[in-house]
Amino acid sequence: MQTIAAPLELVTSLAEFRFSPKLNAKLQSLMDRNTDGLLSVAEQDELEALVELSEAIALLRGEALQVLGHSIS
Repeated sequence: MQTIAAPLELVTSLAEFRFSPKLNAKLQSLMDRNTDGLLSVAEQDELEALVELSEAIALLRGEALQVLGHSIS
């Protein structure tokens, strides 16, 4: 793995990054409706994109927390 220098501010911001409450509520709503089989094709696409984004953010947060020496919360 290659190492690069990054400002502490950037790494800290990545470690603290979360979806906004509004976007988190949208994701939860889509997941609930998906469980009930009520999503349109467009909503299924939106859910898939949000889940992929959420997973990517989780990986970045994990890396940032590791660099900072914190446990994942």
